[in-house]
Amino acid sequence: MDREKIDYTIAVSQIQELAKIDAHYMPLLANVSALLNDMLSDVNWVGFYIMKNDRLVLGPFQGKPACVHIKPGEGVCGTAVQDKKTIRVDDVHQFPGHIACDTASRSELVIPLFNRYTDVNACEMPPEFAVRNIIGVLDIDSPTVGRFTQEDQEALEKIVRALESVVVKFDRNRDNKN
Repeated sequence: MDREKIDYTIAVSQIQELAKIDAHYMPLLANVSALLNDMLSDVNWVGFYIMKNDRLVLGPFQGKPACVHIKPGEGVCGTAVQDKKTIRVDDVHQFPGHIACDTASRSELVIPLFNRYTDVNACEMPPEFAVRNIIGVLDIDSPTVGRFTQEDQEALEKIVRALESVVVKFDRNRDNKN
């Protein structure tokens, strides 16, 4: 597949700059969705699902209307939550339990966003002992089988890690405000 080479380091820098503009994570996720949708070729859906009451709820996205709620273990997004890891699917028609929000989608990449909560009574608990809580997922769909490479996955995971460092600040107050 001949595709234009993407400079993912520019995307990380842009996300860090966007994070400085507003201290609310929803506008940031909306802008990141738009940025990735514009940056990535051959994709038909880019967006976020946010964990709320033990299920994923549709967040900011670019693309056709999507499923509003996804339970852990359902579809690619729910499986990424259940397994707490990135899932790259070359052909969604071969993925058991795939949820077809857009029938044109043929491949999918889902990357969990984590928050790290530590024991408030512990003094400077090392990060490796922190609990990894999923606060949402980045979901990217393509109409092309095998669209996402290992390089894409690794670079987008770095983008999500950069995003986590910003979103983590806002997540602690999320449940109190909604």
